[in-house]
Order: sequence, then C-alpha cells, then structure tokens
Amino acid sequence: MTTRAEIFELIRSHLADELDVDPDAIGEGTRFKEDLEADSLDLYTLVQELEDTYGVQMSDEQAAQILTVGQAVDFVLAHDGRTDDARHA
Repeated sequence: MTTRAEIFELIRSHLADELDVDPDAIGEGTRFKEDLEADSLDLYTLVQELEDTYGVQMSDEQAAQILTVGQAVDFVLAHDGRTDDARHA
C-alpha cells in the first residue's frame, strides 16, 4: 500500500523538476499557484502524473478544489486505484 510520505515525495519531486524550485521549499501547506506560481499547464501535468502513477481519476472540478500539496496527497490517498482494487478483490 502506498504511504502518505511516498505520495508527498512523488508530488514534491515532480513539482521541483517542473517548476525548477528547491524541493525543500515544498511542504504540505505549499500552495500551487500562490507559493509555487504554477499555472494550469503545470497543474495538468501533475494530475497526469498522479493518474498514471496511482491510478486515480481526477476531474477538472476536483483538480480546481485542490490548492495545496497536502490536499493533493489527501486526494490520492482517498482515491488510490490500487487500494480500491484490493478492497474489492
């Protein structure tokens, strides 16, 4: 099962690479737009990464509600496709 720390690390690594920021500057309370100056394309690529890695499905409406790194981690934990498969097996 995927842990919160693993999901956070993937998101932090992705954002650090995409936005050319120091990973140590990214915490759970870090806001995508205000703190990292991420635009809609940056957020779209993050959503794609999360969908590809964790099997989550995120609508545009859901993505618009996620404003911080911690909220993105929470979303993945709540919607991890592999966890759902295991529960329904």
